[in-house]
Amino acid sequence: MSDHLTRDFVGYGANPPDPQWPGGAKLALNFVINVEEGGEPSVPDGDAATEASLTEAGGDPMPGRNLAAETMFEYGSRVGFWRIARLFTERGLPATAMACGLALERNPQIATFLREADFDACAHGWRWEHHRLLSREEEKERIARTVAAFRQHLGAPPAGWYCRYGPSLNTRALLVEHGGFLYDSDAYNDELPYWTTVGGMSHLVVPYSLVTNDAKFIRGGTSTAEDFFVNLKDAFDWLRAEGASRPKMMSVGLHLRVAGHPGRAAGLARFLDYASRHDDVWICRRDAIARHWRTRHPPVT
Repeated sequence: MSDHLTRDFVGYGANPPDPQWPGGAKLALNFVINVEEGGEPSVPDGDAATEASLTEAGGDPMPGRNLAAETMFEYGSRVGFWRIARLFTERGLPATAMACGLALERNPQIATFLREADFDACAHGWRWEHHRLLSREEEKERIARTVAAFRQHLGAPPAGWYCRYGPSLNTRALLVEHGGFLYDSDAYNDELPYWTTVGGMSHLVVPYSLVTNDAKFIRGGTSTAEDFFVNLKDAFDWLRAEGASRPKMMSVGLHLRVAGHPGRAAGLARFLDYASRHDDVWICRRDAIARHWRTRHPPVT
C-alpha cells in the first residue's frame, strides 16, 4: 500500500484479486442516490450566488440569486426523491444515499424514509461544496458536524464519506483522525475497492464513477431515457461478462433533480428491471461492499 497522496498508475494491474462476492456473483452493482438539495450554495444561506450545477440552468450561470435554479433543486427533494425511492422500494432493491447533512436537516421526511428503508447512508459533506476550497480547520468542523447530523436524523453515523467531486489534500487524514468511517469514495481510479495508507494507518477506498452517472444528462452525451439505459446496460453486460474470470463492481450515480424527472426515470426503471433479471449479480448497498472487502481482503501489513 502506498500513501494516499502518492499517485499510483499501476493499481492491481493485469491480475486483480478475486473479490469473492457473495454467492459467487460476477458483479457487485451499487446504486447511489445523491441527496444534495438544501445543502447547495445559495444566497439565503449567505453565498454570493445560487448554485446552478446539475440543473437545467447549468449552462447559463448568473451572478446573485437565481430563483429558477433554486426551484430546480427544490424539485429534486419535493418530487424527484420520492419517484426514485419508489422505483427501488417497489422492486425490493437496496441503494445507497449519499446525503449532505444540511439536506437531511431540511427534509425530515427524507430522513425518516432513509431510517426505515433498505438503504445505507454515506456522508456527502455538511453542504454540497468543494472541500478543496476549505481550510483544514473548516473541513474538520464540517466532517464533525455532518456525522452529528447523521446521528441525529438517521440514528447512526455514516459508514462512508464522499466529497463533491474531489477531496482536499486533508480530507482522508481528517476522516481517519475523526474515526468511525468504513471507507471513502473520493476516487475514480478503479473498479474494485483498495487499501491505501493514511498517517501510517490502513484506509479503505471504494471508488465511485461519473461515467455511469445521470450527470451525463446535464453535461452532454445523454439526452434520452434510452441513452441512459443503453449506457448502463452496456457497462453492466461488459462487466458481467468479464466477471466470469475477473469480477468487478459497478456504481450508478443518480441525482434527485436529474434522474427524478419522468423522462429520465423511465431509463432508470428499465435498467433496474434488466439488472434484476440476472441472478449472478449482487445488487447491494455500499456499506455491504466495504464490509465484505474488509472481511475477505483485509489490509496486508
